[in-house]
Amino acid sequence: MDWKIELVAIPVTDIDRAKDFYTSIGFNADHDHSPSPDIRFVQLTPPGSGCSICIGRGITQAAPGSVEGMQMVVPSAQQAYDQLVAAGVEASPVQDLGWGLFTFFADPDGNRWAVQELPKYN
Repeated sequence: MDWKIELVAIPVTDIDRAKDFYTSIGFNADHDHSPSPDIRFVQLTPPGSGCSICIGRGITQAAPGSVEGMQMVVPSAQQAYDQLVAAGVEASPVQDLGWGLFTFFADPDGNRWAVQELPKYN
């Protein structure tokens, strides 16, 4: 039996601002639905990812900005950094941490992300 992580809730204060932020850095807006006044579910997926994030109302009780350690893997940390900066995101310059090259950024609420380029082994 496979156990796949396919959706992670990211707590935000302003759904539309967060949706605009994530789509500006290349996430696809897959779904935006309000089945009731208390629920709004927005699903966003990074390009090529098998896992999506969801933001919205009535999705999680976690505090906005409380997520740390979300990580995406890319073929080029430098290209990811360049794309983030071009979208107006404050990202850290690429760093070699020994187990890969990384750039870091946060969404408008302060949820923190790492973007890793895996090391190339011979």
